[in-house]
Amino acid sequence: MSSTPVVHDQAFPDRPVRIIDPFGAGGGVDVIARALASRLAAAWGQPAIVENHPGAGSTAAPALVAHAPPDGYTLLINTSAQAYSAARAGELPYDPLRDFVPVAALTSQPYVLVAGAQSGITTIGELAAAASGRPGEIRFASAGTGTGTHLAVAKLNRDLGIAAVHTPPAATDAITDVIAGTAAGHTTYAMLPIPPAAAYLQDGRLVALGVSTARRSRLLPDVPPLTQAGVAGFDFPIWYGIWAPGATPAGVVQTLAEDIARALSDPGVRASLVKHGGEPMSMTQPDFTRFVLRESESAARIIEAAGIKPQ
Repeated sequence: MSSTPVVHDQAFPDRPVRIIDPFGAGGGVDVIARALASRLAAAWGQPAIVENHPGAGSTAAPALVAHAPPDGYTLLINTSAQAYSAARAGELPYDPLRDFVPVAALTSQPYVLVAGAQSGITTIGELAAAASGRPGEIRFASAGTGTGTHLAVAKLNRDLGIAAVHTPPAATDAITDVIAGTAAGHTTYAMLPIPPAAAYLQDGRLVALGVSTARRSRLLPDVPPLTQAGVAGFDFPIWYGIWAPGATPAGVVQTLAEDIARALSDPGVRASLVKHGGEPMSMTQPDFTRFVLRESESAARIIEAAGIKPQ
């Protein structure tokens, strides 16, 4: 998780830079990647090309970047799942910490806890009561074992004493599968990124029970934080960042970090992030490295406490 010693690279980049996205076009990560890439390309005078590489439970893109030349020309944009996946490194074709160097934090936003309208659940209290009445029978969905959508619910379940069954999706486009399945009643509840769930919330197929951070979301201003809805101290955002292959020269990493920080301060980029519910994050590259480690350790504690096993 470290790069080579710092020698600031004034010539970088002198050719196109690829930004690899583990998810499909049009999703939350893709929106952030394209807003950032547009500003970076203008600053560099070189193309910044976003490439979508979904598949293998969102591990195809990290695997590609982990094995790319460590020269800064192939970058990974990912969610907090990149840090969380370190707890299951033995299952992956790469080590999420050792094979990458964190470059820049981008933005964070809350998840929304939802229940399917068919369940009749409209509050956290009703969810807890339903689970208490049928221990081990209520099902929740996630985008995959050990992902943020899984760990957020695992933490919630422990905080509320809920015994529920985890149902990860089989499809490649996991979030779409989770949303549709919960709306159809195949599972009872889920923790979802807000943008892809918005249409289902608007037409009533899903019911919002609360957002996962201490502050309300601009996208769902009428939905209270879970801390106000009965889950004391709950704070579990989804966040996004940029990583490079682990042996990338520190001078290149520093150049990338500084250029990305300038891009994030651009009013147009900030407006795009805010429009999609994001809060830009402000961290130095060393701060982001420490943040990723802390998040990885926190995820490992949740996984151990919840008894989450590989699937």
